[in-house]
Amino acid sequence: MASALLRAPRTLAGHDLTARQAVVLAVIALTVIISLDLLDHRLGLPFSLGFVLVVATLPLAVRPDALFAAGVAPPVLFAAAMLLVSAFFGSALVLDGTPDDVGILGRALSGTIAFGVPLLIGHALALGVIVARIVNSPAPSR
Repeated sequence: MASALLRAPRTLAGHDLTARQAVVLAVIALTVIISLDLLDHRLGLPFSLGFVLVVATLPLAVRPDALFAAGVAPPVLFAAAMLLVSAFFGSALVLDGTPDDVGILGRALSGTIAFGVPLLIGHALALGVIVARIVNSPAPSR
């Protein structure tokens, strides 16, 4: 019975996402996470955990030919999230000591500083998953 659980049918490989589909789903997931976290008008732990989970599962969902996009996506998604949150919800990204008249880029930078650890953890996990998928992929038949 255990061997039946370990073997997945080859037809499941056809259900992997393209790079575009995976990025669109990641953007939708991050939008939902940010929306829920902004209910208290501050980004916090839910954003951090949600970001790490989204970018760590992204390489698991894509086809092997889309692994590059899954590896590049975490910093791009993070930068886009910080810029959009700072543009529309600037008070959610304020560090102590940040002047009140700081612009969008200043708030995005302060958000990057505040949430830099989740970015590093999420990107490291995504790259680790990509390496594991490449190492465990079957050798091409000749």
